[in-house]
Amino acid sequence: MGILKQISEYLFLRKKDPNRPKSKWIGYMHGINRLSLIIFIICLIILAIKLLR
Repeated sequence: MGILKQISEYLFLRKKDPNRPKSKWIGYMHGINRLSLIIFIICLIILAIKLLR
């Protein structure tokens, strides 16, 4: 699976693959990855604002 496709699924920009196996632990892992990606994007925005000032 492509990296951009996976990121878009984490950020709810793309529908999830219905053929993917479902597991409680995989769901937890994807939730943590989603949270870390959102925090990373927020930090990039904050750094860009600080650099532009």
